[in-house]
Amino acid sequence: MDSFAINLANWDERAPAHARSADYGLAKFAADPGHLSEVVRFDQPRLGDIAGLRGVHLQCHIGTDTVSLARLGARMTGLDFSPAAVAEAARLAEAAGVTADFVQSDLYAAADVLPNEAYDLVFTGIGALCWLPDIRRWAAVVARLLKPGGRLFLREGHPMLWALHEDTADGLRVAYPYFETPEPLVSDEPGTYVDADREFTHTVSHSWNHGLGELVTALLAEGLRITMLVEHDSVPWKALDQGMVEDERGEWRLAEHRERVPLTYTLQAVKE
Repeated sequence: MDSFAINLANWDERAPAHARSADYGLAKFAADPGHLSEVVRFDQPRLGDIAGLRGVHLQCHIGTDTVSLARLGARMTGLDFSPAAVAEAARLAEAAGVTADFVQSDLYAAADVLPNEAYDLVFTGIGALCWLPDIRRWAAVVARLLKPGGRLFLREGHPMLWALHEDTADGLRVAYPYFETPEPLVSDEPGTYVDADREFTHTVSHSWNHGLGELVTALLAEGLRITMLVEHDSVPWKALDQGMVEDERGEWRLAEHRERVPLTYTLQAVKE
């Protein structure tokens, strides 16, 4: 079984559980017409005015960020490889009273199923790039989708965070690759990153890290110009079991020496 099939089985099983989880808070979108996801709200000052822009959210999962961007005035399409996730995203948009389109496709085929050079905004949120084996192919897809002058907006887990392992005896240590590797990191986790109401049978997943320099170089090679790169000392979920504290915005930081490790970053790049 290849990595794509393994990850698809994993995410198809988790998408409905994520939609039911209070941690994703889907009911808030239906109850409050002004509600935005924490990911979009965090970066709203950097994102700026997107009213009237045509946007596509790559690897949209169950659509919380897609719906949030639509609420800020963008004409949004969400794309994900998981049929279960796309179905949940469409249900969320309907419940929230938001107009958005959702397309099921492998990320690397996105430019074959969506119009090329048609989007003012390509958005990618937290926890997406680690499921892709080749960051250069991803950058090529982004470049094909963006119209000249359009921009990529990305917030992601920092590759330094993904390289860390939490050892109860020794604290944090670098235990996983920082740079992209041909072979995936194979994980076998019985649960998921939010409280879920079921046990899972598809527990294996394959992931890859991508160094910040690799990401920037891939975008530059596709003719994009980096216009913003901000590293953050916070992450929107409790990424480590120990030594983290939650702030008033729902972001998690190291309780001590937060200046030592970047946990996420926000990047913007414009197609020339």
